Amino acid sequence: MALLEILRDSLVLWLFVVALLGLLVGSFLNVVIHRLPVMLKRQWRRDCVEYLGEAGEIDLAKHATAGEAPYNLVAPRSACPHCGHKITALENIPVLSYLILRGRCSECRAKISIRYPLVESLCALLVVAVAWRFGVTVEAGAAMLLTWALLSLSLIDYDHQYLPDQITLPFLWLGLFLNLDGMFAPDLASAVIGAAVGYLILWSVYQIFKRLTGKEGMGFGDFKLLAMLGAWLGWQALPAIILLSSLVGAVIGISLIALRRHERSVPIPFGPYLAIAGWIMLVWGDEINAAYLRWVGMGT
Repeated sequence: MALLEILRDSLVLWLFVVALLGLLVGSFLNVVIHRLPVMLKRQWRRDCVEYLGEAGEIDLAKHATAGEAPYNLVAPRSACPHCGHKITALENIPVLSYLILRGRCSECRAKISIRYPLVESLCALLVVAVAWRFGVTVEAGAAMLLTWALLSLSLIDYDHQYLPDQITLPFLWLGLFLNLDGMFAPDLASAVIGAAVGYLILWSVYQIFKRLTGKEGMGFGDFKLLAMLGAWLGWQALPAIILLSSLVGAVIGISLIALRRHERSVPIPFGPYLAIAGWIMLVWGDEINAAYLRWVGMGT
């Protein structure tokens, strides 16, 4: 309790502590973003082998998976993909190690992707903004958890065009739980309606687009992500989230195509734009809604 009082009395110290925490968690999120899709693909493969083996369609002996080495968020230790050098603790200090090593493996001198320190830095910046907005409160801790989830989902979707249920569904239920007393949504009813309507809105768009074009315009993960945001922020935030995500998506998508960084025929994942819009509404939702109401003449 004394530590909380110290942090409440010193905004600079509070933001400094949160920034350090953001860097450390950002380092872990790099692991999640890289490994979780691999873990899921391995699990899907094991499930398929087991199912087809039981159905008598394949020889289980030729497709054994029991001997696979453990691969999860803890094991094996992080290593250089070029030479296999195991990353030591001193080489794994967020951002600082990258700068000291000048972006290269200490063993083989192969380049290390700049994405790792960028994710760590972005994670720190986002949670500092959250800490500034909510102060030393339970709401700040919950908002940081949502921020980390949205950052992970965005980059996984960008890499694989897939939004893992292992993140979206637990956070959907967590949002409903936190809103039992209306932590972020006006009340629990708003959160429940937000989850249901969030899912149904994009599901309806998907069905209409598919019937008109015969193509799938988005994935089911997008429905669940908007439902998750509705559970956290309430149905009142959904119009702004949809509008903001469409605006951000249009700007980024057109920019990427104009700069020839993205082929027109290659689909652009929508999840990151939903996540960006959801985070903006998490931090500045009240101000955005108030500004909108004033603009349409309904606010004071």
